[in-house]
This record gives sequence, C-alpha cells and structure tokens, in this order.
Amino acid sequence: GAFLGSLLCGYLGEKIGWHYGFGLAGIFMFFGMLQFYFGQKIFGVIGNKPLSKEEQIQKDAEKTKDEEELPANVVKDRLFVVAVLMIASIFFFLAFEQAGGSLSIFAKDFTQRVLEGNAATSFKWIDAILTIFPIVVVTIVLVSLAKKIFKQYPLTILFTLISFASITVLGLWKVQREFTSLETEVTVSWFQILNAFFIVMFASAFSKIWEKYWNPSGPIKFAMGLFLVGFSFIVVAYGAMDIPQGAAAGAVRVSMLWLVLAYFFQTMGELCLSPVGLSYVSKLSPKKLIGLIFGFWFLASAISNKLAGMMGGMIDQISAEYSLSTFFLIIAIMPIAVALILVLMNPMLKKKMHGIN
Repeated sequence: GAFLGSLLCGYLGEKIGWHYGFGLAGIFMFFGMLQFYFGQKIFGVIGNKPLSKEEQIQKDAEKTKDEEELPANVVKDRLFVVAVLMIASIFFFLAFEQAGGSLSIFAKDFTQRVLEGNAATSFKWIDAILTIFPIVVVTIVLVSLAKKIFKQYPLTILFTLISFASITVLGLWKVQREFTSLETEVTVSWFQILNAFFIVMFASAFSKIWEKYWNPSGPIKFAMGLFLVGFSFIVVAYGAMDIPQGAAAGAVRVSMLWLVLAYFFQTMGELCLSPVGLSYVSKLSPKKLIGLIFGFWFLASAISNKLAGMMGGMIDQISAEYSLSTFFLIIAIMPIAVALILVLMNPMLKKKMHGIN
C-alpha cells in the first residue's frame, strides 16, 4: 500500500494533475474503508466499541488483581528508560521526516531527474519492474486469499479485487506511458517509494539477524537507528557539496543516486529503531499506565514532526547564508550526537530495565 500508493498517486499528480493524484488517493481510501467495514469479523474483538466507563474500571481492577505488583523503584527506573527512548525518538524522526520536506525540495530543485540515453533506458526498466512485480505478487496472494474466504466475506473480497484491478490497470498504463514518452523525467514523488521498497527487501533480514546472530539491547538499537539516519544526511551533504551558497533552484543539479543512498540508510535506521520502540514501551510500562504511556509516545512523535517542519523551513535561510550542504550537515549532527549519548548511557539504562531485554 505505501509502495504502490506513493508510486501511482504521486505519478498521476505530477504528470497529469494534482487533483487527479489526490482524487485517486481518496477513491482508494474509500474502497479501503468498505473492505474494513464488510470484513469486521476477520479482526475478532479488535476494533469493537469501547467499554463503558464502569466496565473499563471493573476490567482494570480484575487485571490489577492478576498482575504481580512491581516494586516502586523498578517502575520508576523503567519509566525513566521509556522517557529517554522517547526523547531519542524525537531526534530520530526530526531527521527522518525530512523525507517529505527538505529532501523533497532537494529532489525537486537540485537533483538531476531528466535522464537521457542508457540512463533513461535503465530507469524505465527499473521503474517497470518496481511497478509490475509487486502487482503480480499481491495478485497471487489475493487470488489465493479469495479462494479461501470469499464465501464468508464476499463484499470484502469484491471491493479488494476491484481496488487491485484498478491498481493493475493504472500500473500498466504508467509503464506504457513512460516507455512511449520522448523524455524521461523521474518524478519527485518516486523517491518516496524507496522507503517502502527497502523495508520490504530488508525487514526479514533484520529480523533474522536479531533472532540468530546479534540481538543488542534496546538503547543500542536506538543508537544504531539514530546513527544511520544521521549518516544518511552526511551522504546528502556530500552529494550537495557542488551546490554553491545561495544557489537558485535548478542552477546546479547533482546525481539522484545520493538521494537513493540517503533513503537506503534512513530505512536501515528505521528498521533498527521503529520496531523496537513500541515494543519497549509495552514491555517497560506498568500495565495500568500502558495506555497513557503510549499516548506520550505518540505525543513525542507529534513533537518530532513539528520540529522537523520547523527545521525544514530553515532550508532557504541556511542555504543562502552558508550552503545546502551545511543545512544537511546540521541535521546529521543532531541524531548522531544523541546516538553517542545513548551508547554511553547503555550500561545504566540496561540496569534500570531490570531484566527486560
């Protein structure tokens, strides 16, 4: 969904018109809503109406009876670790969320996206494979699923098949249009698919590494994620070194490979940090406070998005006074510094986790 949605909606928006891109997103969200509505039984009790206040109090009281009461110092120590990880996550997503801001500006104004000759031909084939292969794989999965559950959930399967038939037609149209086009220009939104692509490619590998070969503590995984997202901006900063101070949009364009590498390292960082973040909130929080702590976790996410926007908004000012490369280096320094702090704090944090790994 994240992959094909960004690919098709972004392409339609940039090549045909943004009202078509946004309209397509709205249509498929509507189909998605219908799929969930008619397939509610698939999820069992998940998503049911919330309990009344009295029922929730009774349920919480029963839970508390069944749970072992932890010593106050253990609860305090674990909540301290959660707070540290929350603060660290703010610096991670402050950098990571530049994907939809300053990195998109860099892609639009300073990246060589008009390709010619062998580069154009290679991109057309790569883009075609990235479009068609996921469609084929998901089609096979959907057909297999439809055979098993069509009788129980006919409308869910129907709307799913309609959605994916539409996606297939749009995907084939996109590929055909690009191969018959006289000019090959990579859309800015194309770079947004890289995160989803790298996640699909490497998520299982990371899982196996943690399971079989090396499974460091949560703070170290966070530090790795922060370092990698910081390093991704060092890559972009290096690629932007040839762009002079105060350069106008389009005055200088650099290879788009720098952005591809940056998104690769960002995704590697995300795979280190994101999966363990919510897991550690769940493990370290006392059960009676877990809902509240999750709320604080997502509040930290909101803060990071706000800061990311504020930081990204300084791109013109910093580029004019110093350079675009300096702007990306400033972003790189923050998560890397926090990563080093987490490494230094790791022994203390592990102790305060009281056996939670």
